[in-house]
Amino acid sequence: MKISVSSSDELKRLDSFLSTRLVQFSRTNIQKMISNGLILVNQKKVKKNFRLSYSDQIDIDIVNKVDEKKVSLEKWDYPLDILYQDKDFAIISKPRGIIVHPAPGNYDKTLVNILLHRFEKELEDAIDPSRPGIVHRLDKDTTGIMIIPLNEYAHWKISDQFKNRTIQKEYIALTWSQWKEKSGVIDNILNRNKRNPIQFESSDVGKKALSHFELIKSGEYLSAVRFFPKTGRTHQIRVHCKEFGFSIFGDELYGGGIKKSKEFMKDVKTKLDHYFSLVQGHCLHAHSIEFEHPSTLETVKFSVEPNKNFNTIYNAILNNEI
Repeated sequence: MKISVSSSDELKRLDSFLSTRLVQFSRTNIQKMISNGLILVNQKKVKKNFRLSYSDQIDIDIVNKVDEKKVSLEKWDYPLDILYQDKDFAIISKPRGIIVHPAPGNYDKTLVNILLHRFEKELEDAIDPSRPGIVHRLDKDTTGIMIIPLNEYAHWKISDQFKNRTIQKEYIALTWSQWKEKSGVIDNILNRNKRNPIQFESSDVGKKALSHFELIKSGEYLSAVRFFPKTGRTHQIRVHCKEFGFSIFGDELYGGGIKKSKEFMKDVKTKLDHYFSLVQGHCLHAHSIEFEHPSTLETVKFSVEPNKNFNTIYNAILNNEI
């Protein structure tokens, strides 16, 4: 089995990286495989704490791993909005509530499983068989535009653009409170929260996270903000909103959950609770993406509007209703 390292996985420890890919093995088993030479990086034996670089090739000898519990990726017939498709890539609109790739606890109800159903022939020789068609990610409740490469050449050409930060992305976030600044830049270092490893926070060590923002409309209780992330860190916009003082509406992990509605008068709370019931998750939407076509080398741009429930809250902000 071979796995190619994408730009979003740079600097990760080898054992940590593989524990999310080789879900049939425990992390302890993976570490033993590394020390026994069953896992090589660029055809060389390395240590379990080896830090990965973009385009590293990982070779995994699972034939000789006798206690393997086979896990195959199942196809999932689930509605998917395909906005564009050619021989190199597809542009899709990721639905809310779907995680991008298989992980412990969810191996068969992910975007990857949907892609295997919709693009079975195109993805049969995918570079990374554990995450076919994936070069970037959106969080489970984040909706919107994604690029799905459909061949090896397109995979590397698009991955290079993510690595070199030449891809232009635009998000719409619905947040709590009134933004005073019309535009600006949030630039910091993000790392995992030591007390809650699924959370990220600003830190003195970690990875640089840079976002530009433009205020669309500041309502009385909620605001709509456009984000242009220049880096692609995990939870980047969600953390930037929280640490700027305006958590994303519905974002339980970063202080924007339903408990905040208790701070308001009964009539306002009732309206906010209704909006929570509509979206049942955070209000962040990947609106557009612009990049160089891997074959024609022309600049292409694709966009998708938020879904109906997101737009209900969005329009309420624009019309001074909330």
